[in-house]
Amino acid sequence: MLTSLALILLLGFFGSAVAQKLHLPGLLGMLLVGILLGPSQLNLLSPSMLSISADLRQLALIIILTRAGLSLDLADLKRVGRPALLMCFVPACFEIFGMVLLAPRLLGISTLDAAIMGAVVAAVSPAVIVPRMIRLMDEGWGAEKSIPQLILAGASVDDVFVIVLFTAFTGMAQGGSFSPVALLSVPVSIVLGLAAGLGLGTGLARWLDRPALRLPVQVLLLLSLAFLLVEGENRLEGLIPFSGLLAVMGTGIGLQRRSKACAKALSGAFSTLWVGAEVILFVLVGAEVDVRYAAAAGAMAVITVLGALCFRAVGVCVCLLGSGFSLREKLFCILSYLPKATVQAAIGGVPLAMGLGCGEIVLTVAVIAILVTAPLGALGIELSYRTLLSREVTSTAPEELPPEPTL
Repeated sequence: MLTSLALILLLGFFGSAVAQKLHLPGLLGMLLVGILLGPSQLNLLSPSMLSISADLRQLALIIILTRAGLSLDLADLKRVGRPALLMCFVPACFEIFGMVLLAPRLLGISTLDAAIMGAVVAAVSPAVIVPRMIRLMDEGWGAEKSIPQLILAGASVDDVFVIVLFTAFTGMAQGGSFSPVALLSVPVSIVLGLAAGLGLGTGLARWLDRPALRLPVQVLLLLSLAFLLVEGENRLEGLIPFSGLLAVMGTGIGLQRRSKACAKALSGAFSTLWVGAEVILFVLVGAEVDVRYAAAAGAMAVITVLGALCFRAVGVCVCLLGSGFSLREKLFCILSYLPKATVQAAIGGVPLAMGLGCGEIVLTVAVIAILVTAPLGALGIELSYRTLLSREVTSTAPEELPPEPTL
């Protein structure tokens, strides 16, 4: 496992540096390194490392969502208003609808199988989007209309909504029936998760903001509590709908509201942690990808993914009607809502493991979605934000999150 971890970090940093030299997103280099190291290619990662891959990826998500909460001001979201709420579920609904229309005709699967595929593909990747939005917030891009905050919040809630739909659709495929209660659990889990996080963060602020507690101790305490919140979601499953990851982000928000100085110091520490966590996350996501599935699917699967993305783009435009955003700002929001990676790697193989007939094609399309949209979305954000967004210059130098790890 130690050898595998060394390979992940060293080659991940190297792949990121090479990609940046070619003016490509660093995560593309990390994904390719993961594909090469993974079981489908060179098979250089130990089974023990792969067995805890899901836990390590979740750890990386906890780090970046905590960092996001520490930077997110609720007043900015209130200023955005209705579009912030709509971005949490409307684009995903449009993409699933697009998949239901396109996949039966292009891939020859049933409507229910297409809905399952749409639920797998529709979730955006917080791991790709959140760190980039944090950097734009720190540097003042799109600050006047709180565009990065809008995208950051929407991308974080979007996953909860889509995963609940995925659970409902797979239950129907196994012989169950559609339950309206499953849909009702979405807003309940969001509200309970955020409320628990805000309450915990507010209470922590007074306790953590003491000179006697050194910053490393504060970071470890906050991380430990975040782990417990995520485990709380697992323990409460089937009893109370609760989103652990949203509770993690809510904790950061609550802490930031009560003590901005403490939140700023913690934010810088979590930025440092993210440098390594990002490499581990995307290399392990790449290791989950089997290129043979993507190659076997052919052009029709790629066309299906791209066609569903067009429906997602329409959904984003619907959310932004009456928002006062310019055409350039709407285009940036569309580009920022394209990337998929972590959720697809996590649930793409679930239908196959459940024995569903659509399992192999769903996994194939999930792999293609990662390979196509993760670099496309990240590259779109990196190349467009200076052109499409205006910048609010502040008198103090912003705290910067390194966009990509470099050698």
